[in-house]
Amino acid sequence: MRKVGVAILGLGVVGGGTARILINRKQAIKEEYGVDIDITAVLDRIPERVTNLGLDLNILASSIDEITQNPNVDIVVECMGGTEPARTFLVKSLEAGKSIVTSNKEMFAKFWPELEAAAQKTGAGLYYEATTGGGMPIIRTMTTAMQANNILEIKAIINGTTNYILTRMTEENADYSEVLKDAQALGYAEANPVADVEGYDSSYKLSILSSLAFNKRLPVDLIYREGITKITAEDIAIGKELGYIVKLLAIAKQKNGKIEARVHPVFLPKSHPLASVSNSFNAVFVVGDAVGDIMIYGRGAGDLPTGSAIVSDIVYCARQVEHARYSEMFNNMTEEELIKDFESEYYVRLTVHDVPGVLADVTTVLKNNKISVSQIRQNKNSEIVPIIFVTQKTHENAMNKAIEEISKLQNIIKVENVIRVEQ
Repeated sequence: MRKVGVAILGLGVVGGGTARILINRKQAIKEEYGVDIDITAVLDRIPERVTNLGLDLNILASSIDEITQNPNVDIVVECMGGTEPARTFLVKSLEAGKSIVTSNKEMFAKFWPELEAAAQKTGAGLYYEATTGGGMPIIRTMTTAMQANNILEIKAIINGTTNYILTRMTEENADYSEVLKDAQALGYAEANPVADVEGYDSSYKLSILSSLAFNKRLPVDLIYREGITKITAEDIAIGKELGYIVKLLAIAKQKNGKIEARVHPVFLPKSHPLASVSNSFNAVFVVGDAVGDIMIYGRGAGDLPTGSAIVSDIVYCARQVEHARYSEMFNNMTEEELIKDFESEYYVRLTVHDVPGVLADVTTVLKNNKISVSQIRQNKNSEIVPIIFVTQKTHENAMNKAIEEISKLQNIIKVENVIRVEQ
């Protein structure tokens, strides 16, 4: 039976969860998969984290060099977070011939080519299931179960914090700021929540998924990104009346040899499978040309769900004779290969002076920009009233131009919100 030594960098929430699973499942993994996995080294500043797991303090390393030079370490598992020193530690590990497993989406999305280059020199493995969906096995699905397909589309809820916030706002008619405070108190949101609520976290994950799906690296900075901070309880309530649920989606589509990639809030029909994904749960909806629609659903974060994906990578890595290579990640997509003027339907909410002709002025602007309307509502309760309309499918540039022109009309007080609608 093959013995495999694992070093864990960081025994925090995710690293601790990973270690507990490896300890508790050690015998079962031996019997079911034929590999004997031991935690042979740990890099962490807090010794108690090692002893609290029942591990011998002798495995606590003082530096990454001690781990890379340890002949009993075969796989290095990075659970530190942040780009540095995680990137440096993993490059050193790969250069020493150690395979790596990581859950670090930001670091991996930004430095995948550098990691792959180091791995190719020594033949080491590169495993990253936990970077995109916590406990959801989406990476393995795309790399080992979708070979018959040309992937046409990805739509994903891949940030549990924003999904929790939007779910609470939807179910309780609560304000964003109020729910954010609760999310921070419960530990769902960081003290500085920008990475989650402004869509950065989802962008890193979409970069990884899209690069795999379309066999060419999609740099993070080419993904259109918009967060949830402008979503209001009023928009959510109106959306529900119109048959929609609001979600922060990561979207990638392949059309005529070009790619569109974007992260932003959308209104989804209540009948869409992603509309029922609530609280901190995640889901990835994939369309293949052969298989059609599939969806993977599960917990996108947490010690044991993320640890589950990491341990899966460890076991999978330990059983490989030869590791997969990703040479296509040296080939970056360019702006010319991306669709920036994508198509969508749009929900628009205006505040206007209730005077004769105001609605006609708005529809004239839309007509001049070749935008058709599928639904429109105008309340008449006071001198200042809302106008809400939903367009038929149109181009992003045309919609942006129309909104700019509408905002300059004499009786328009404010364009309150514009939310894209996905079917």
